[in-house]
Amino acid sequence: MAIEAWFMDENDEDQRLPHHRNPKEFVSLQRLADLGVLYWHLNPKAYEKDEELKKIREARGYNYSDMLDLCPEKVEKYEEKLRNFYTEHIHGDEEIRYCLEGSGYFDVRDKDDRWIRIWIKAGDLIVLPAGIYHRFTLDTTNYVKLMRLFVGEPVWTAYNRPQEDHPARKGYIESVLTQKIGVPLQAH
Repeated sequence: MAIEAWFMDENDEDQRLPHHRNPKEFVSLQRLADLGVLYWHLNPKAYEKDEELKKIREARGYNYSDMLDLCPEKVEKYEEKLRNFYTEHIHGDEEIRYCLEGSGYFDVRDKDDRWIRIWIKAGDLIVLPAGIYHRFTLDTTNYVKLMRLFVGEPVWTAYNRPQEDHPARKGYIESVLTQKIGVPLQAH
């Protein structure tokens, strides 16, 4: 089952709601890939011995991982944490999250600065490139268990928008946002 993503209706309703536009405007995996967002669907029940996860980790250099159970009962200052995660920011490194249980939303900015909401559920592994503006929130289930993956030691620093002069943002703009989309077709 592929991940679901759509352009968001921006309003002040509960951030944990889907925020679909009317009519709904879904976003393809290819469009996410054009933004540098990578995705795999794996078996979350077999993550400890999953050969595909092992191959991804080796190929991409993800040598450190930890777990995060995010819900009101397990996180101290839960509301404050959720507000922090939902503040638009970038990181200097990729953000890699593997959803093992529950669900939530990653929102990313597209090339026209519009929000795209990505609904992650159990089995979804998502990689957000360094320098992409994004945020995270739970959905109305109020629970997600995530494996966080890193290259080397974990780096937790979030840089709230605006960050146009940050090296990761400049690199993202150069490598992703300024590239031309599509390949010209040959004449037949």
